[in-house]
Amino acid sequence: MYQGSCLCGGVQLSITGKISDIIHCHCSLCRKSTGSAFATNGFVNLEDFTITQGQALLKSFELRSGRKRYFCSHCAAPVYSANAADPTRIRLRLGILDSDIAERPISHNFVTSKANWDSLGIDLPQYEAHEPGRK
Repeated sequence: MYQGSCLCGGVQLSITGKISDIIHCHCSLCRKSTGSAFATNGFVNLEDFTITQGQALLKSFELRSGRKRYFCSHCAAPVYSANAADPTRIRLRLGILDSDIAERPISHNFVTSKANWDSLGIDLPQYEAHEPGRK
C-alpha cells in the first residue's frame, strides 16, 4: 500500500495496487503544470485509489474536453488527472507520494519538447542536500 499527501497535507490518499507505466513527461503542458523540467506520472487503477482526507479541497482544471487535472485548492499541489476516455484509471503525479515505491520509470517522453536547459541529468554532480556554497 502506498500513501500520499499534498504539500499542505490537506489532501491525503492511499493506493492499494500497483503503479504502472511510470514515465518522465517533458511535454510543455507537464512542464507548465509542475513549474519544472518534467512531471513523473504513473497510472493507478481507480479501484485501488482512495482520497482518505481532503476530498473537498480537490479542485479540477479541464484544459482539454474530458481530461481533468486535480489539485489541492489550498496549496495548489497537483495530485492526479482523469481522462474520460480511460475511466478505469487515473494518472498520478508521483511527487505526491510519501511512500517509497517498488515500480520504476520506463521512459522519458516528449524529449523533443524538453526544456532547452535540461540535459536529462547526464553528467551532473549529485548532492544529498543543497549544492556547496548555497546559503
